[in-house]
Amino acid sequence: MSEQKESSVLFSLKELMNLEEDRIKTEEAEKAATAAAAERARVDAERAAREAEEARIRAEEERRRFEDQRAREEAARLEAIRHGEIEKARTEAENKARLEALAAQQQHERNLAAISQDESKKKLRNLLIGGAAVVVLGGGIAGYFIYQNSVQKEAQLAAIAAAKTAAEEDAKKREAQLQEQTNKVNALLGQLASAKDDAEKAKLQQQLEAEKAKADEISKGRGRGGGVAPKAGGGDAPKPKCRPGDPLCTDI
Repeated sequence: MSEQKESSVLFSLKELMNLEEDRIKTEEAEKAATAAAAERARVDAERAAREAEEARIRAEEERRRFEDQRAREEAARLEAIRHGEIEKARTEAENKARLEALAAQQQHERNLAAISQDESKKKLRNLLIGGAAVVVLGGGIAGYFIYQNSVQKEAQLAAIAAAKTAAEEDAKKREAQLQEQTNKVNALLGQLASAKDDAEKAKLQQQLEAEKAKADEISKGRGRGGGVAPKAGGGDAPKPKCRPGDPLCTDI
């Protein structure tokens, strides 16, 4: 009977030990599972954070690329505008100078033609008067009229040369003014390209329009130094008054 009790106790102890071992194994398994789950969660969290950071970096790079592209396009647009304005101003200045040179040349030719016609008339008149003078008073009077004609011709040629020189100086002055305005326009375009805010851009754009308007006025001949060139010759010189009964007077 005691052996059966002892055997029963040993069996119970063994069962208890088995149960304890099962409990310990179960707890260890649960701990391992919990640790594995925690590790997976940590790895997943790190991966998610890494992916989020990579996505943020990609978005930032994409934004920068977009802004850089927009800045390049804006700079290209402003550069095209600047080149267009320069080319327009240059073309207008060249056309203006060409037209002024042509007008001056034509005026010079007209003045020479008028002088030639006047000289022909005066020569004929002087020859007639000179012949009469030779018959009446001799060669001294003829020399006097030839001298007068020469003086008038030289005065007219000097006036024509002065008018041409004034026209050329006026054209050079306007060209210099136009170049100065072109430089101001270029400087404002450069400032506009590097402007940071809309207010500054608006202010620079307003200044740019004003300077462009000034350049247009200069190219059209309405700026400073414009004006009309004086007529060549400065008008006919006043003729001397004739004495009553003087047969050699040319005031006809």
